[in-house]
Amino acid sequence: MSIDRLEFAVALAEKAGELGLDYFHKLDTLTITQKGHQDLVSEADRNVETLIRTELAKSYPDDGILGEEHGMEEGSSGYTWVTDPIDGTANFVAGIPQWCVIISCVHQGQVIVGVIHDPVSKETFKAAAGHGAFLNGKPIRASDSESLSHGSVGVGFNGRTAVTDAVNVVGALVSKGGVFFRNASGGLMLAYAASGRLIGYVESHMNAWDCLAGMLITKEAGGEVLEQDINQSLYNGARVVVGAPGVFADLKEIAESSFAPFEAA
Repeated sequence: MSIDRLEFAVALAEKAGELGLDYFHKLDTLTITQKGHQDLVSEADRNVETLIRTELAKSYPDDGILGEEHGMEEGSSGYTWVTDPIDGTANFVAGIPQWCVIISCVHQGQVIVGVIHDPVSKETFKAAAGHGAFLNGKPIRASDSESLSHGSVGVGFNGRTAVTDAVNVVGALVSKGGVFFRNASGGLMLAYAASGRLIGYVESHMNAWDCLAGMLITKEAGGEVLEQDINQSLYNGARVVVGAPGVFADLKEIAESSFAPFEAA
């Protein structure tokens, strides 16, 4: 069942990516508004999510759907799809080619499917629970780094938690010989951690649509992931720490010492 849903999600993410890319190529025509601090939304976000919701409703009419732009529609099947139509909107509207389409599926408190599709680079990261992780059909593995000084760590920033959270992480990471990386798309940075391009990723709070797919893909790629109550994270988001097995303990320690106490957003 999860494999069928995975292949459906891959095809849908790629279809949604084509629409997003079409908008990306005509940015001068987009209507862009601001939802909050450093939080932009464009008609592309809304229309890509509408496409995703429409296709999901056709194929899985009894499933729930949670999306960044249109909120939660409860279902009756026990399955909930979670999507961010364009993760990295600030990049998108600035013409920076670092953004992605994210789709995941949750069942009985477990993430069973995760897809992160980068239309610009034509890269699709995917995983189904218990079946491994893949990039464009080829297996991927988390980094084998055993030191923060060997590789870069993605650091997330959001407008919902203390500004000092990200600053503290960067300071702690650098003081331990590490290097930080940020491209303003949490979804892509999680995919990079899953595929070994980064040795980890940390953020004090991410919404479910941004992180659930990447957390599953990382776990299926052999990385370590901070455990979450998935049902709670659907509504309240989550603190995210993922990393190569050799550095995860260090990253978890940095997060615990750097972040203000987590509160549901």
